[in-house]
Amino acid sequence: MGLETNDGRALQRLLDELGRLPGIGPKSAQRIAYYLLEADPEEARRLSVAILEVKEQVHFCPVCFNYATRDTCDVCSDSSRDQTTICVVSEPRDVSAVERTGAYHGLYHVLGGVISPMDKIGPEQLHVRELLARLASGEVEEVILAMNPDVEGETTATYLSRIIRPLGVRATRLASGLPVGGDLEYADEVTLGRAIEARREL
Repeated sequence: MGLETNDGRALQRLLDELGRLPGIGPKSAQRIAYYLLEADPEEARRLSVAILEVKEQVHFCPVCFNYATRDTCDVCSDSSRDQTTICVVSEPRDVSAVERTGAYHGLYHVLGGVISPMDKIGPEQLHVRELLARLASGEVEEVILAMNPDVEGETTATYLSRIIRPLGVRATRLASGLPVGGDLEYADEVTLGRAIEARREL
């Protein structure tokens, strides 16, 4: 899909950059690029400004490591949330997936990934130490381990349950309403809501 002429360099650069995005193949990159070319200049400007703003204004919450635009994220700064329960997820996008169910009203903790020896990711590369520090207060009674139901997710959940239980905190796992090998991000609200409500002790 290379463009040989000097006039095509800017377009090729856009195609190359779009092609780096996850889930965007050459054909999708081409569709998006041509859409932007034909779009109103103001629409393209709004998109570029939105991308710059999100990079400048959004950061990780220092408490739970979810995305935040203030000192702490909306969940951590909401005193009406159940302070005795923490739902542990792999990535910030999983927080949004659980929130959409409306079935959970506690706090969150984002690990920043899962244990994956193949990728050389162990507990030290995740926010495990920070989770244990939060549990040290004695206020938390239950930790819901809401990792994806795949090999890495199960490995991470098993590891966390082993180190959490000696602290006198209940460790639970989402029920089997989620398909094995599936992603929380793509689960429908009903399935994920039932999985939260029917969580089990490990």
